[in-house]
Amino acid sequence: MSRRLVTGSSPMWTILSWTILCPESMCCICDPVGHFSSSSHSSGSNLVYAAARTRRTTSSLTSPSASSSWSVSAFCTCADAKVEALVDALQTTMAKWKGRIPMPLPLEHYSSSNFIGLFVEEQMAEILKSFAVDFATEAASKADVHVEPHKKQLHVTLAYHFQASHFSTLEKLAQTIDASSGCDWLAVLVSRDIRFVNHETLQVMYPYVPQNDDELELVQGDFIFMSLVEQSTASEGWVYGISLGTGLSGLLPENYVSRADESDTWVVHGSHSFLNSASPANSRSTVSGLLFDGQLNDSLLDSLMDPPSLTGVCFPMQVSRPANQPSLSRMRLFVCRHGERMDVVFGKHWITQCFDSKGRYVRSNLNMPSSLPIRSGGHRDYDKDCPITVFGSTQAGLVGEALLESHTTIDFVYCSPSLRCIQTAQHILEGLQQEGKTKIRVEPGLFEWTKWVSGTCLPAWIPPAELATANLSVDTTYRPHIPVSKLTVSESYDTYISRSFQVTREILAECKNLGSTVLIVAHASSLEACTRQIQGLNPQNSKDFIQVVRKIPYLGFCACEEMGETGVWQLVDPPILPLTHGPNHSFNWREMLMQE
Repeated sequence: MSRRLVTGSSPMWTILSWTILCPESMCCICDPVGHFSSSSHSSGSNLVYAAARTRRTTSSLTSPSASSSWSVSAFCTCADAKVEALVDALQTTMAKWKGRIPMPLPLEHYSSSNFIGLFVEEQMAEILKSFAVDFATEAASKADVHVEPHKKQLHVTLAYHFQASHFSTLEKLAQTIDASSGCDWLAVLVSRDIRFVNHETLQVMYPYVPQNDDELELVQGDFIFMSLVEQSTASEGWVYGISLGTGLSGLLPENYVSRADESDTWVVHGSHSFLNSASPANSRSTVSGLLFDGQLNDSLLDSLMDPPSLTGVCFPMQVSRPANQPSLSRMRLFVCRHGERMDVVFGKHWITQCFDSKGRYVRSNLNMPSSLPIRSGGHRDYDKDCPITVFGSTQAGLVGEALLESHTTIDFVYCSPSLRCIQTAQHILEGLQQEGKTKIRVEPGLFEWTKWVSGTCLPAWIPPAELATANLSVDTTYRPHIPVSKLTVSESYDTYISRSFQVTREILAECKNLGSTVLIVAHASSLEACTRQIQGLNPQNSKDFIQVVRKIPYLGFCACEEMGETGVWQLVDPPILPLTHGPNHSFNWREMLMQE
């Protein structure tokens, strides 16, 4: 049963945490540890960042219109009854500091072997620290709340933990940023629910009505807090979470939610502009954006901006790319997950529903394929090696058509031996209008982590010759780098990662000088396992790896480019748009409409 976390008519927060943030217009290069150093407020911009699911470094810059922030006080706890007093403490502090903070704040470039950023000049940093100390004093006096002022150096990260070979390019990009261009700063008081500090935040994309007692009702726009500890007990495709709106907890379908930032759930209790506190000569800029805990928060931004009080325009800093810079890419690698699979949509018992006693297949839903390849081992082999749905075929076809529209040609296609992957590759080639021209090379070494296979044996895959008989464009002369005989049941995580790296490396070596673009169609785990180490990065631990894989949807698509002849690869933007769609539940008109 779903259970209520907070009693009463609404989930009131009894303990709040606070911080003060001061945002200024700023640009960033990248931040590969999972935090945004800045973010764009323009829908048409090219955001450059390295989120936690990829942890990649890039040498590009963000769109010019951006914002940044830092905390001048640590989070502290405050009872509901003292909220107004704490807000009053901030207002009193701002009044005392009227006209004492110059605009724009002076920033200095700083670079080291693994860090590039902008630091507040020492004299100005001391002034801001004094502001924080005064706020802490007022908070203690008016609200009896202990606030710990920020004492470390104040800075904005532009690039962090990048590869040594990227330093020169990143440093040149950083030097193009005009750190003297400033705009307004806000002192903002926000609160968060400390019970969910160590939870992942998700946002509901589609409403969902529970089908069982242990499921959670979803309301579009609500936020869900997910504990990674409790998630380990949930089955594939499901998430265990707690609703911010109702306080109820339960299971929910994973494809109904998307990842959000914890700051999206924060509550603004007060904000004050430093612009109006500065001398008139320096009051020429407005708020261009607000960055909370690493991401732009539009709802918070809207609640803070007061157009009538803004007297100027803060022009975004312009960042230019060096002219006539040739592309260093020599090869491209695309890695794609298979399409929608039958057993996930129709359940593990779909075989019983669709095959009669003589093994003849008859579909029971329009989303089931009209026919299936005949298997020499019998239809029961579909239990561990299921096909894709009709919609899965459509997904793959859309990707192929998008590649065609982007004028992309695939020179080689390598595929996991799973039927769902081979069918996906086939429909991608059809969308590309390359079916029959480009053959699919079935590579057992691309199969997913065998620990995830149920039972004591691997699937009985359809041999290439039989796949070709079923009109699938398979290369029957291809000799795998890792044959089926080399795969073992319940292999270790290290073995799987090493196998994926080995087969990817050998595939790229095999295709070098023969073509420029290689497509791998395999599993969700392949997008991480086949690309991480060729970038010179160490494998993630198994726990982080699973969290990344869990978020990769059907036809998830990533692209890598080789940088010159160095043998080093880098993740780049794919040539196609992502594919997103909503759910479509089963409909039984008798049950729904013939009710007394």
